[in-house]
Amino acid sequence: MRHVLATTSAAAVVMGALVTVPVRAEPQGAQEQEYVVLYEEGAAPETARAAVRAAGGRVVEENTVLGVATVRTADAAFLRRVGAASALEGATTNRVVGALPGAAEKLSRSPEKLFGTGAAPRPGRRAKGEPLGALQWNLRQIDADRTHRLERGDRRVLVGVMDTGIDGRHPDIAPNFDRKLSRNFTVDQPVDANGTKLDGPCAEERDKSCKDPVDVDENEHGTHVASTIASPRNGIGVQGVAPNVTLVNLRTGQDSGYFFLKPTLDALTYAADHGIDIVNMSYYIDPWAWNCLDNPADSAEERLQQKTVIEATNRALRYAHRKGVTLISAAGNGQADYSKEITDAASPNFAITQGQKPRSRKISPSCVSQPSEGDHVISVSSTGPSKRKSYFSSFGLGYVALAAPGGDKLDNKAKKVDDKGGIWAAYPKNVALENRRIDAKGKPTVSYVVRQGDGYYLSLQGTSMAAPHVAGVAALIVSRFGRKAPGGGLTMDPAKVEARLRASAVPHACPVPANHTYEWFGASGTRGSTTQKCEGTRARNGFYGVGIVNAARAVR
Repeated sequence: MRHVLATTSAAAVVMGALVTVPVRAEPQGAQEQEYVVLYEEGAAPETARAAVRAAGGRVVEENTVLGVATVRTADAAFLRRVGAASALEGATTNRVVGALPGAAEKLSRSPEKLFGTGAAPRPGRRAKGEPLGALQWNLRQIDADRTHRLERGDRRVLVGVMDTGIDGRHPDIAPNFDRKLSRNFTVDQPVDANGTKLDGPCAEERDKSCKDPVDVDENEHGTHVASTIASPRNGIGVQGVAPNVTLVNLRTGQDSGYFFLKPTLDALTYAADHGIDIVNMSYYIDPWAWNCLDNPADSAEERLQQKTVIEATNRALRYAHRKGVTLISAAGNGQADYSKEITDAASPNFAITQGQKPRSRKISPSCVSQPSEGDHVISVSSTGPSKRKSYFSSFGLGYVALAAPGGDKLDNKAKKVDDKGGIWAAYPKNVALENRRIDAKGKPTVSYVVRQGDGYYLSLQGTSMAAPHVAGVAALIVSRFGRKAPGGGLTMDPAKVEARLRASAVPHACPVPANHTYEWFGASGTRGSTTQKCEGTRARNGFYGVGIVNAARAVR
């Protein structure tokens, strides 16, 4: 899971339940902040707006379905006043308004990546199927390759990819990409509250815009996820788990890989109101990896902000679930047992108020990572080629619902990095050029990128790569068992989709011994290891949940 970068646009868009309130033209100082404010559940909108004004803010946008407002103010006491207001439940900083960006550097938070330095793998020649099919061990692990003889998905099934965007022009994405229905809910953000670079100046973007088009991914993450879900069977490169369903870009992540609260709320509301059947959320909401209500290491304002993230996200998740959206999320890459007390040394990972810096906090199981621990969310851990839980994957009895292939480049006898152990999926050419992973002639310069025809493909590992396998199987389930929706698509009760996912998963026991040690060797001969404990039974445990998702069993 990782961050992306976005900037604000001059015009607000009205979509579904999003209601834009006109903003009075006035000068905006560099110290002005934008907040996401959560109204008390059941509070009349006019009462809540009055409370916002009394706290020193002005409403610039409202999501009336969720009872959430976007508010701007330069008043340093705003958060304290919100905490005391009876009609308001909480608030958290959204972004700095009016700050002047300096020279940008591209940032990337990508713990799912572990790249090799050897020669690029050469897939074997195949008489049938996709040219890179030999590299797709992941589809064989969940029997998706066999499933395609019976069910490849229905174009009426809509899968929303809540991520860094989708390269809608990639040859292994374009046939299944719905540009008209796609939306970008982010705007590039040059700096954080401390002036630290996030996305950098909009003028340095390829499109010179703070708000990217809906068919653009300037990160790589979202395109990779989308490809795993639904790359078509077209003889070009790879195939997805559900190669005939429709992909919808619901962009929530910044170019730099950060994911903020407001885009998540807006995307979930849009998905609920526009007939999206499944959403994939391979990220956590920044800046807190875990949100705590009563952590003694946090100030009163920080607790209020974390409470807002928990409650606002749950409102949006519940609304989407009621409207027929199956919710899939990645479990995380921190090797953390979510059922135990752990240490978080990286939050807040960017400053939402001036002076904030990351610090070490003890995290109890009562703290919540959103959206993976949110209401109705199916949390997915990662497996490697041998079906072992990936060394990086977080886990926890009662936290992980299902497991799926997410890659593990150390899952081999040599215990050394092997790119064939990653998940291979579509890669935007513009990102490959920017990161110098291909040269001016288009030839890959690294082992984890291959070219096939006019398309590029990238090997990644992470729970971010595992979740889209479950999203793809969910799409196959809706395709096979869904009913016609009033708008002409297909629909299925998310509770029934989840029940079939769980019932059809293949149980996988904890390793023996349950305290499992992962080892690896570095290029210079250095050695590393980590020990992680699996708790539970074969039928349900902390590494695999109820089992590894299985496409063939799910659609029978």
